Amino acid sequence: MKVLYAQSGGVTSVINASAYGVLDEAKKAGLEIFVGIHGISGVLREKILNVTDRELEGLKTTPSAAFGSCRKKLKSQEDISRLFEIFEKYEIEYFFYNGGNDSMNTAWKLHEEAKKRGFPLKVIGVPKTIDNDLPYTDHCPGYGSAAKYIATAVMEATLDLRSMYVDSTRVFVMEIMGRHAGWLAAAAGLGWLNGIGADIILLPEVPFDKEKFLNKVDETIRRKGYCSIAVSEGIRYPDGFFVSDMGFTDSFGNRQLGGVGFTIAGMIRSELSLKTHVAIPDYLQRSGRHIASKTDVEEAEMVGRTAVKLAVSGVSGVMVTIERKSNEPYKVEYETVGLNKVADQTKYLPDEFHNEFSVTEKFFEYVKPLVEGEIFPTFRNGLPVYTIFREVEEL
Repeated sequence: MKVLYAQSGGVTSVINASAYGVLDEAKKAGLEIFVGIHGISGVLREKILNVTDRELEGLKTTPSAAFGSCRKKLKSQEDISRLFEIFEKYEIEYFFYNGGNDSMNTAWKLHEEAKKRGFPLKVIGVPKTIDNDLPYTDHCPGYGSAAKYIATAVMEATLDLRSMYVDSTRVFVMEIMGRHAGWLAAAAGLGWLNGIGADIILLPEVPFDKEKFLNKVDETIRRKGYCSIAVSEGIRYPDGFFVSDMGFTDSFGNRQLGGVGFTIAGMIRSELSLKTHVAIPDYLQRSGRHIASKTDVEEAEMVGRTAVKLAVSGVSGVMVTIERKSNEPYKVEYETVGLNKVADQTKYLPDEFHNEFSVTEKFFEYVKPLVEGEIFPTFRNGLPVYTIFREVEEL
């Protein structure tokens, strides 16, 4: 019996922990293991690697997609038929797709096609996204570590700002990923648990009002002398238009966003005449494995292991979910939801987790367990050691 695993969409610092969970659990079950290089884009080109005899332990502490990811939607019957040719050729009986909203749509299409064809294929979605916007799960593997990275970076940058504001930069702006939901930008406020964080947080859930925003910046400067701002890339004007729309779409059909930090900084400079600095962590926030959350790493591995257990028991057409049972002590259980319910859906930051320019105690209660603990990678020559598959560069 043979397994095919693949990674898809924007990466995280713990997606490879899920890969390890899937592949190690499959090995324990006596299954032959294949991985798709660069997701279904690679599978369509028959770029498939047999990893049954590979050493995989290092995946648990390696960021990004060790086997390569992709941003491809299944839009044609030709592509679907080609995938089933590959499944048949390699005698694949279990397919695990590790991704977010769009990836679950792909997994759902393959599950439905398998039923239609009477093809013996079990399809399970393995969740991941730093955006934390998959519905029907309490949270997503990848979010806790990205939130920890953002919270730490904002704390450190704000301390820098606090040191220099008297005759230098008065405003610091960090642009944070998050197209539709503000989960990650909200993490910029988490540092207040330890005394310092973002003074203003701009979320996609709150329509951007330029006048109110500038008044808030001015009030903060007058009160404390400096202002630290976190802005989600997905903030919109009241009419629904993205503040940072770049005018074109990516391969998933999403509007390409970028530069909102500089847009916000420009407003502050022109209207308030304040010296402003902008930082864009970009890839760093999603692949910052050196500061990953222990909770996140362990849960990422467990959703992978759970996916295999479900598939070998005959389950198909579902995504693994995390159900929180309690905060103190923190306890979760692993459940499932139909892929059709998750595909292309978005979970927004609840109203009770934020107000106009900041986050609430409810948000702190929710996110604190997700950033707890550390599992550091091995270090050599003063630097982390990561697992690298050279085959990823040969597509």
